[in-house]
Amino acid sequence: MERHQLILEKLQKEKFITVAELCTFFNVSAVTIRKDLNLLEEKGLLFRTHGGASLENPYINERAVNEKEKISVEEKNGIAQAAAQLIVSNDSILLASGTTVQALTKFIQPKEKLTVITSSLHVVLHLLPFTNIDLLQLGGYVRHNSASVVGDYAQQILANVSCSKLFLGVDGIDLNYGLSTTNLAEAQLNQKMLSSAQKIIVLADSSKFGKKSFAKICNLNQIDEIITDCGIANSMVKQLQAEGIKVRIV
Repeated sequence: MERHQLILEKLQKEKFITVAELCTFFNVSAVTIRKDLNLLEEKGLLFRTHGGASLENPYINERAVNEKEKISVEEKNGIAQAAAQLIVSNDSILLASGTTVQALTKFIQPKEKLTVITSSLHVVLHLLPFTNIDLLQLGGYVRHNSASVVGDYAQQILANVSCSKLFLGVDGIDLNYGLSTTNLAEAQLNQKMLSSAQKIIVLADSSKFGKKSFAKICNLNQIDEIITDCGIANSMVKQLQAEGIKVRIV
């Protein structure tokens, strides 16, 4: 069917599409589009999601940090470089775990004092040579897959600090489900981080959109800004902006 081919072509371009978009595009009912998407999924040509479809499997399994470091390296570096420009003199920032947040440390070169609070062991090791950076390493159980700490001790420290910005890495960004990661304890720590920062900035390459994982971090309306690469679909950008989120594309 011609409509099926057009759906697949649109999906190849956008990576993620909603039922509402397709209804408008083809001028047909939601029931018709859902039947189309179900049929295409049965043929293994796409993955159904809540309210739409994705070209890739939207459900993410956990991978080790040394494996994730090798994925979308150029995109992560571009995102990290843009994020570093948001750090000002005498700033106090919170850095979560994740390979894109780790990449940010390569571009942090403060001329004046900077305070960094982090759960990531890699972040501390990267920033250790800078004597003008005060480092607060959160304590707790170390997750081998992410080389970061989680648990009650880390959460207790966060209850007593306040930062200007949180730079947060995620495994998935879904318009309905929100932000998520593969580990429940990490998601719980991220939730505490949200409460300790005045501005929430998400660092996520375009492959993270339209995907979800086991542990929810927060809803979209709890974040202020997303920095991503040009691979993000225009339709996704518009929907994020409609939620009041600033989208910075590098």
